[in-house]
Amino acid sequence: MAFLTRRKMIAGASASAAAALAGCSSATVPAIKAAAITPPPPPPPAASPVVASAGDFKAMYGEMNDGQFTVPAVKAGQVGPAFVRKSVTYATSEAPGTIVIDPANHYLYHVEEGGRATRYGVGVGREGFVWAGEATIKSKQEWPDWYPPKEMIERRPDLKRSVVELQSGVGMHGGPSNPLGARAMYLWQGDKDTLFRIHGTNEPSSIGHSESSGCIRMVNQDVMDLYQKTPVGTRVVVLGSRGAQPLVASR
Repeated sequence: MAFLTRRKMIAGASASAAAALAGCSSATVPAIKAAAITPPPPPPPAASPVVASAGDFKAMYGEMNDGQFTVPAVKAGQVGPAFVRKSVTYATSEAPGTIVIDPANHYLYHVEEGGRATRYGVGVGREGFVWAGEATIKSKQEWPDWYPPKEMIERRPDLKRSVVELQSGVGMHGGPSNPLGARAMYLWQGDKDTLFRIHGTNEPSSIGHSESSGCIRMVNQDVMDLYQKTPVGTRVVVLGSRGAQPLVASR
């Protein structure tokens, strides 16, 4: 059976799409089965946009001091009101603590007791980089280093000015300008790294859009909130969506 790989997908992406600095790792790529998942029924109508009060928004998305770095405040116009963090009613058979990602609607749910969840707006994979399946958070990292795939560096010579030799290869030190943002949670299947991550972003305007190379992007303040209540070993479920490929990690 033919397989698509994350490396092949990245290599085939256009240079303009690469400008978003999507991509999480330059390690050996997982295989993704080429047969697309059957699209689910059309999603229910989107809920009315949630408009947080000025005080609530500032409390959630104001500037934050985080060790040696400062997380910039998010301006209200940078994130659509429907994608502001919110506690919602959420019916699911998943156990509390599970993370459920709904790529079609650009939401991530942290399942909680009593039929509730914290809902976050996210950015997801663009066409050709959409996947579905289950994984486990194997490790977590604050202000992670970023190792762009070599194909991306080849397409974008300007990145050579931003990368250096790090402990695990050529990459960029963690910090406010790093595409992985303030936190990253690493998704594995058993003992195999999927190379996909849930991570922060220094581009909050990408939340609610499909622009990444498969990773799940969150506003830094949101990924920090999720990070502190998500232990290693947490189950992650990515729901099927149109064009999604079933994920099978190869390493």
